[in-house]
Amino acid sequence: MTAMHRGRLHRVLLALVGLLLLALGGSVLAVGLGAPAPSWWIHTGPHDVLLTRAERTHWRGAGWWWPAVLTTLAVLVLLALWWLITLLRRRRLTEILIDTGDGESALLRGRALESALAQEAVQQQGVAHAEILLRGRRTKPTAKIWLQLEPHVDPSTALNDFTTRALTHARQSARLPSLPAEIRLRAVKHRAERVT
Repeated sequence: MTAMHRGRLHRVLLALVGLLLLALGGSVLAVGLGAPAPSWWIHTGPHDVLLTRAERTHWRGAGWWWPAVLTTLAVLVLLALWWLITLLRRRRLTEILIDTGDGESALLRGRALESALAQEAVQQQGVAHAEILLRGRRTKPTAKIWLQLEPHVDPSTALNDFTTRALTHARQSARLPSLPAEIRLRAVKHRAERVT
């Protein structure tokens, strides 16, 4: 699953959880303030409790009840923590491990390679702006690239020039066996030219 699809999945899950909590919380608040309870709601009025004494103590005597409750809560907490960690995990690659060719290795800052690649891209004819984002592992980086093209530039020519020059140069200078890249092109917005 790509990072883009993972981000989309996280947003959908957050939206669903938020809607569910909003519906439940709003219903509890509305019924508590005296609004008529909806037909699907399990309680009938503002003085009704969420759990009666009989419901709270029904399974207390069963030996499996408390271990089941604690296990379920622990699993929910662990799933929530895992989800939070995946959301907060850095998306940008901070450093790249380079094989120097003499049996040693060196570290290259990811931002330095991003900056060099962006600078070389904007020197290319027809590229107005470039944004580079390195991801992946430090031994196998991938690049996500946005190129903003000047009006009247052929996108296929600009893409070919970028991949054969700037991207190849970055891969060779960092001694990477490969540098997979996802490149997105968009044109610079400009005003219509006035003819007199």
